[in-house]
Amino acid sequence: MTVETKMALTEQDVRSFSANMNEADWMAEFRTDALAKVEQLPMPTPDKTKIDKWNFTEFPAHAVESSTFSSLADLPAEAKEIVGDDQENIYVQHNNTPAFLSLSDDLKAKGVILTDIFTATRDHADLMKKYFMQDGVKVDEHKLTALHAALINGGVFVYVPKNVVVEEPLQVLFLHDDAQASLFNHVIVVAESNSSVTYVENYLSTVDEAAGQANIIAEVFAEDNAKVIYGAVDVLAKGFTTYVNRRGVTGANSRIEWALGLMNDGDTISENITHLVGNGSSSDLKTVVVGRGNQRQNFTSEIVHWGLDTDAFILKHGVMKESASSIFNGIGRIAKGATRANAVQESRILMLSEKARGDANPILLIDEDDVTAGHAASVGRVDPLQLFYLMSRGISQQEAERLVIHGFLAPVVSKLPIEGVKKQLTEVIERKVR
Repeated sequence: MTVETKMALTEQDVRSFSANMNEADWMAEFRTDALAKVEQLPMPTPDKTKIDKWNFTEFPAHAVESSTFSSLADLPAEAKEIVGDDQENIYVQHNNTPAFLSLSDDLKAKGVILTDIFTATRDHADLMKKYFMQDGVKVDEHKLTALHAALINGGVFVYVPKNVVVEEPLQVLFLHDDAQASLFNHVIVVAESNSSVTYVENYLSTVDEAAGQANIIAEVFAEDNAKVIYGAVDVLAKGFTTYVNRRGVTGANSRIEWALGLMNDGDTISENITHLVGNGSSSDLKTVVVGRGNQRQNFTSEIVHWGLDTDAFILKHGVMKESASSIFNGIGRIAKGATRANAVQESRILMLSEKARGDANPILLIDEDDVTAGHAASVGRVDPLQLFYLMSRGISQQEAERLVIHGFLAPVVSKLPIEGVKKQLTEVIERKVR
């Protein structure tokens, strides 16, 4: 059964936007084809979360035009705290406007690409057509993926050629400071065979409340013997209805590592799915979540084993405050023929109040005999004895809760592979638990 969708934009609107952004002609056709599918497709059905009354389609503006930056020194103070003012390999998007780009001459000479998604449709059309919504996220998976494909209004394309090792992280900042702006960002990260790259993105809202939508998709490809480390800290404002889908695909003996700090203040559906296609490939996912207020959130983390001798580990810790609720779905899926696969996961949720809710669901779906799999999950409230002990030493209740939260999240934060993500995430957690 499909649900009638009130569309804010027509086919002509989509074509006009594509033309205004100077996209390649093929992208305009791709958009309109996707728009035509929106009505026929069903909504996604995240486990244990009803989203039929969530607003995913109505927003005040599809795209807003914002200022560009001549240098990183022109960024607002909150943004400079994240990226500094001397980062060389960086892209900044200001609401929906490509605002700043810097890539070293050395990486350019090696064939590394870092550019906005609109430019990529023109200057790197062959690569875009190969990777864009083909083997990662498909347009017709459901209504929100089709809507995303039609309304993309930002994003970035990263490409690392064969045998190239990018030593320093490539950094991307999505700066949101207009309450009317929506974010339909698409990210593509490609590491060709025998290459490696660390990619770090930050979603930063500097407004207290937003009126738009966030529909974000990332596709990550690690070809044979390649490695991608993908770090993200999402800090989007209250008021966003957020759908995030991050998808990975591995080649033989390749690896994708995810380090995610999911700190949005609005209602959120988040999917992170990695397909271990190549023999000997692996993936490691570490996620930290803090929910507060009346937030409703659903996080699905899945690693699918297709090749031989694949290895995967999922580690998620979340804290729920006030009346926030969260569902953690951890899925280890081992397909028939994925001999000697290893799938391990751990999910833990800490609730800080009587009204806070958490649900951790470890799931193993195994269609092969010669495998190893395991899971651990726990949901609980703050131990009153811990608080009593700390408060008996003269520490206030608020400070005691803060220490307990940091201690609960530390096993994940301390293992994040990117120092910049670790530092920023610690600061965001500190703000959210005050």
